Amino acid sequence: MQTAAKKEQQASSAGAFVTDVKMLRERARKHIEQGAVTEGYEADRKVVINMLNDALATEIVCVLRYKRHYFMAEGINAESVAAEFAQHATEEQGHADLIAERIVQLGGEPNLSPDGLSSRAHSEYVEGSTLVDMIKEDLVAERIAIDSYKEMISYIGTTDPTTRRMLEGILAVEEEHADDLVSLLGGFK
Repeated sequence: MQTAAKKEQQASSAGAFVTDVKMLRERARKHIEQGAVTEGYEADRKVVINMLNDALATEIVCVLRYKRHYFMAEGINAESVAAEFAQHATEEQGHADLIAERIVQLGGEPNLSPDGLSSRAHSEYVEGSTLVDMIKEDLVAERIAIDSYKEMISYIGTTDPTTRRMLEGILAVEEEHADDLVSLLGGFK
């Protein structure tokens, strides 16, 4: 049995954009307590929320690692490298905030519990003993995040365009972080 949203989508994809305004209005009034999640939402919300909570844990671990590296950076190039660490920590915190907001929009709860944080995260919390070690560990974490976000984007496909766009934006920043870190490593050759 096809839903009204599926029928409308098929009519739309078959030709011109066709919307039954009356039906659209009726659907909007159903289940209003679900907020942004309408009848047309196609992804498995539970899976997406779990996936986003893992991404949230990853971002928090990255914030903590970058913060530690910021405070522990020492040596001749420490000031400029520490500034990069601080900027990345701030951007990773922004990613965490976006992800937590999206989880709530989808009717879930962001898992911010420190219990099990590192086991939920895709990247590891590795301290590094030298500035070069710190940069390398951050680069490894960024590379993990890049592959992880690519997999999430691929999984979501077209079933949740809002989450997909958010993840694509985060992915672009993670790629910039990796490029920044590679450049920093070039200064130590």
